[in-house]
Formats: sequence, structure tokens, C-alpha cells
Amino acid sequence: MVLKQGYLAVAADGSETRVRSTDDASFELTVKSAGDLVRGESTIPITREMFEALWPKSEGARIEKTRLRIPHGPHTIELDVYAGTLDGLVVAEVEFTDEADAATFAVPEWFALDVTSDKAYKNKNLATKGRP
Repeated sequence: MVLKQGYLAVAADGSETRVRSTDDASFELTVKSAGDLVRGESTIPITREMFEALWPKSEGARIEKTRLRIPHGPHTIELDVYAGTLDGLVVAEVEFTDEADAATFAVPEWFALDVTSDKAYKNKNLATKGRP
């Protein structure tokens, strides 16, 4: 699936508000709380017209990526292959229910550098600051 994300607001505490288009067919507005391993997230579907009205407000804070979903035990690895100015960057992400769930995750051998705590690799920072 092809994702286009535009960041409308990024607060000093790390919380964020973004719009997203998935395959240019579905659209959503998401608010995420600050945090590294576990973050709160609220998402609502929006219309194409709402997305198109909000998208220009994210100028200078956008990313485009292709997401592949890879089953791995009870988890799903989301492999993001970035395009545009981030072309060549590939990041794997796994969402956990809590920190205990994360602690028991069996990391695949093909994972390279762990960037979980590196804020430079958060999508909002990739969108606003570019490739680390």
C-alpha cells in the first residue's frame, strides 16, 4: 500500500497531528501522544475533500512510503520503503500492546540497526528534517 502523510502540527512534547492517504482511496486524520515504545493514538476517517483541504497545510512536512506487512509470530512487521527525498530508506516497525509485549518480541535476524529510541527516525522528524 502507498501512504502519503502530511504533518499539520508537531508539539514540543512530541505529540502530533497528521493526515494520511492510503492508496489514494482512503483518508484519515490522526492525533498521536508523545512517547517512544507505547503511544496513544486516535484516528478518524475523513473524506477526500477534507484531505485535499488539509494537505496544503502540511507543506514542508510530508513523507511518502510503500508499506509491506509481514507476519511474524503474533505480530505484524510493517516494512516502510520511503520515496522522494527519503528514497532508499527502509524502516521496519512493530506495534506492541504494552512494554511487556515489546520485551518478549523475537527480533528477526534481518533487522539491522535498532532505531526505536532514535527520534530522528520518527516519521514526523523524517517529514520535517529529512534523512538522518
